[in-house]
Amino acid sequence: MSASILELRHLRTLAALRAAGSLTRAADLLCLTQSALSQQIRLLEERYGGPLFERKSVPLVFTALGGRLLQLADAVLPQVDEAERDIVRLASGVAGELRIAVECHTCFDWLMPAMDAFRSRWPEVELDIVSGFHPDPVGLLHQNRADLAVVSEPEADSGVICHPLFSFEIVALLANGHALNARPFLVAEDFAAETLITYPVADEMLDLVRQVLAPAGVRPARRTTELTVAMLQLVASGRGVAALPEWALRPYLDRGYVSARRIGAEGLTGRLYAATTVEKALRPYVGDFVRVMRERSFADLPGIALL
Repeated sequence: MSASILELRHLRTLAALRAAGSLTRAADLLCLTQSALSQQIRLLEERYGGPLFERKSVPLVFTALGGRLLQLADAVLPQVDEAERDIVRLASGVAGELRIAVECHTCFDWLMPAMDAFRSRWPEVELDIVSGFHPDPVGLLHQNRADLAVVSEPEADSGVICHPLFSFEIVALLANGHALNARPFLVAEDFAAETLITYPVADEMLDLVRQVLAPAGVRPARRTTELTVAMLQLVASGRGVAALPEWALRPYLDRGYVSARRIGAEGLTGRLYAATTVEKALRPYVGDFVRVMRERSFADLPGIALL
């Protein structure tokens, strides 16, 4: 390492490590294996003759050496990223629009901050959300009514590219005094006598129904609401149970407003993808928006894992 030079990837590694707070999550953010990331850190430490951060520190604490390299990363990386985007603009005259369709009611919690970050990077691209929630957002891509769709399952469509975003745990939402709180986790049969409160969408768009209840032949009574806060109020008052992403519930769980239980011994996992047509995927700002969505959701949402 002594004969090598400091590279941009090394600075990106340190920035990712600071953002993620651990080697495991930093490896996810960089799409590397943990062993590859550890080797890169080790080589940097050999080059500079000391540790970059304190081992086993929670939260992660950087040494003076690591902190100085992070100062360099903070100064250099934004300029490099901006220059690369400028080069793309100059080479291709990039301008256009990016219309986003969503099928997930909780998407706005992380989508809006990602859109704000994207606007500062691509000010000449008009960014908008297609009004309403759509049972077939990929159909809007083929109809040229949307340019990108956030979906929960990858599409088996040769004309569509699905960019992986992140996975997350879906938990059962219960009133604090509910008898099911005594269970370590819930199974399909636990929902049979309950009223299941959901968003007004098709069953195939609900992970709990699609992955757990339907295969077990369980069909609980149903109630729907458009608003997440209304769902929380209904559950808290004992009107039924629900299932939502754990990251979306965290503020309410921390305040003790409602309770949550894992669904299944291993938990119920949801996934999100960004779908675009093959043609739209070639536009440089589309790929950058996917990157921004991944980075912002990883930084802002507790407990998610990048796909």
